Amino acid sequence: MKKLSFLALCATALLMGFSACTGNQNNNAANSEADEQQVFIGDDIAIAQTQYGKVQGFMSRDVYTFLGVRYGASTEGANRFMPPQEPAPWDGIVPAMVYGYCAPQNDPNYANNPGVWRDHWNYSNLSEDCLFVNVWTKGLADGKKRPVMVWFHGGGYAAGNGIEQDGYHGENLARYGDIVFVSVNHRLNAFGFSDFSGVDGKYEDSGNAGTLDMVAALKWVNKNIENFGGDPNNVTIMGQSGGGAKVCTLVAMPETKGLVHKAVALSGNSNNALSQDYSRELGKFIVKYSKKTVEQLQQMPWREYLAMANAAVQEFNKTQNLGGGMMRGGFQPVADGKHIPAAGYYDDLNAPSAQVPMIYCSTMAEFSPAQANPELENLDAEGLGKYLDQRYPGKGAAVAAAYQKAFPQANAGDIIGMATSPRTGIINNITLKAKQSAPVYLAWFGFNPPTFNGRARAFHCIDICFWFRNTDRMVTHSGGGKRPRDLADKMSDALLSFMRTGNPNCGALPEWPAFNEADKPTMILNDVCEVRNDPDGEALAAMK
Repeated sequence: MKKLSFLALCATALLMGFSACTGNQNNNAANSEADEQQVFIGDDIAIAQTQYGKVQGFMSRDVYTFLGVRYGASTEGANRFMPPQEPAPWDGIVPAMVYGYCAPQNDPNYANNPGVWRDHWNYSNLSEDCLFVNVWTKGLADGKKRPVMVWFHGGGYAAGNGIEQDGYHGENLARYGDIVFVSVNHRLNAFGFSDFSGVDGKYEDSGNAGTLDMVAALKWVNKNIENFGGDPNNVTIMGQSGGGAKVCTLVAMPETKGLVHKAVALSGNSNNALSQDYSRELGKFIVKYSKKTVEQLQQMPWREYLAMANAAVQEFNKTQNLGGGMMRGGFQPVADGKHIPAAGYYDDLNAPSAQVPMIYCSTMAEFSPAQANPELENLDAEGLGKYLDQRYPGKGAAVAAAYQKAFPQANAGDIIGMATSPRTGIINNITLKAKQSAPVYLAWFGFNPPTFNGRARAFHCIDICFWFRNTDRMVTHSGGGKRPRDLADKMSDALLSFMRTGNPNCGALPEWPAFNEADKPTMILNDVCEVRNDPDGEALAAMK
C-alpha cells in the first residue's frame, strides 16, 4: 500500500479513531491545542444508551467517538439474502472503540503505485457480521437537537466501507459545526443484491437486502440519535460515487419518509434501479449455475459464494443486451415496485422525495488521464481535437473549442479532464429532480492540488475531505495547508447551512441559486468560487 512505517502508523491511528498521518487534524485548530491531552478513555467516559444496550467509546479533541456500533444482527447463514434483522439486546456496556467489520467483497489488493498512495484505503476485517455505524458528536443526551449527517460510502454497490478514506472521518465536521456525524457499513454485491424472488417467495426482498440495510441504519438513527445529541427530525444523507447513487435511491424510497430530510449526491447519482425482470432471471441463473438450492447457497462460505456469483453474472450477461453506465447489470438495487419505484425516481411529483432538498456535485476532472500523462498538457488545438476524437468521433475539436470558450484559462490537460468527465447524466437527473417542489443545487468542484506536478486536478473523491473539513487529514488528496483549508471552510459552512435549513447560502460562498432548467446555475468551487450559468452547455451540445 505504502511504505511500512507509514502504513503501520496509519493502522495504529485507525484503531484510535483518528489519523496520525498529519500533525494538524482540525482545519481550524490552534497550535497550542496540540500541547494538551487530546484523547480521553476510561471507565466513566463516553457511555451512550442505544435501544439495544449501552456502548462505550472515547473522546478525541472534545468529540465523543463511537466506532463499530451495531444496528443489525449478523447477516450470515439463514440471514443471508434476508432483510436485516435486529440484534439481540445486550446487558452491560459494549465497547465501541474500533471500526466494525467491512461487508464481504473482493479482498483489497494494494499495489505500490501513485493511485494507491493518493487514496490510501482503510479496511478492517471482512465479515458478514457487518451492520455497524460510527458516530461522532459533541454531546450525549443533552437535548441540543443537533443536525445529523449520515454518510454512505462509495465503491459502487460492490466494495467500500464507512471509513475507507481518511476524508470520510466525522470528527472535524462534528466539532466545528456542532452536528452529529454517522457513517454506515451495509451489505454489498452478491450478498446485498442477489434477487431470488423468482425462485422462492420467501426471498422476495433479497434483491434489495443491501438497500434495506441502509434503511435499517436510518431507522436506527431515528430511534437512537437523540441519545447522541442529535435531532431525528433533521437528518441529511450524503454519499459519493456509488454512495451518491445510494442517496438518490434512498430519497426515492417511500419507507424513508420522515427518516431523510435533505440529501447530497457527490460524483454519482441515479434516477432508476435495476429492472426486476433482469434481476430475477439472474437469480434463477445463479441457482442453475451453482446446482444448489437457495438454502444451500446461504450456507456456502462467503468467499466461495461471492466468487461463484460473480462468475455466474459474467456468464449470464453474455446472453443479455446491456447498455453502459452504473445500471448495466449485476448486483445493484432492484426496481421491485415495493421498496424502490419501478419508474423513474422523480416521476411522481407528489412522492415523498418531492419534499427533500438536494445538492448534486461532481468534480471537474473525475477520471482525467492527465495525471499520468504529462504529454497531454501541451497539446495544441489540433492535437487536442484528435485526442478527444477517440471519445467523440468527429466532434473532438468542437468539444475542445466549447470548453476553451467557457474556461479561457484552461490548458489542454484541463479541457481533457472536463471533456472526459460525466456531465450529461448529472444534468439530466438534476433537471428531473428540479421539477419537484423542493429546491436542488448544482456544483462543480474544480480545485487542482499541487501534487503530481499540478496534474492531479479535481479527481474522483477529492472533494470529500473539503466538505468534511479534513484537508489536513487527507493530505494526499488536498496537499494540505492553508490553500485547501480556505476552500474547505467555505464548503463546510455551505454544507452546514444546508443541513440546518435546506439552503446552502450562508455568506461563505457567492449567492448560490437553486437549479432551474432554463439557466442551469452552477456553483464552481475553487480557489475563487463563482456561479456560472450552464458552463457545459455548448460542450455537451457538441458531444451529441
